[in-house]
Amino acid sequence: MLSSPMIDRAPAMSLILYQRDDCQLCDEAIALLVAASAPDFSSIWIDGDRALESRYGARVPVLLHAGSGRELDWPFDEVAIRRFLGESR
Repeated sequence: MLSSPMIDRAPAMSLILYQRDDCQLCDEAIALLVAASAPDFSSIWIDGDRALESRYGARVPVLLHAGSGRELDWPFDEVAIRRFLGESR
């Protein structure tokens, strides 16, 4: 019986950026994530969702590491993003 070799992969980092439509700070956050070479992330728009607006409304943009539940609130810069990503692994 043939078996396939096990591939040891690090789990993908699950990042979510909570943001609003037409949000200049959110656009800045995306540019900073790109500049910091952050891994792929999902975007969730909080507009129209009462629960999300209640939790994140005054804080957006917010970067969430879904695996650990850690959040990085605005304002942040490239250094803060890299530190957050390093601590979330």
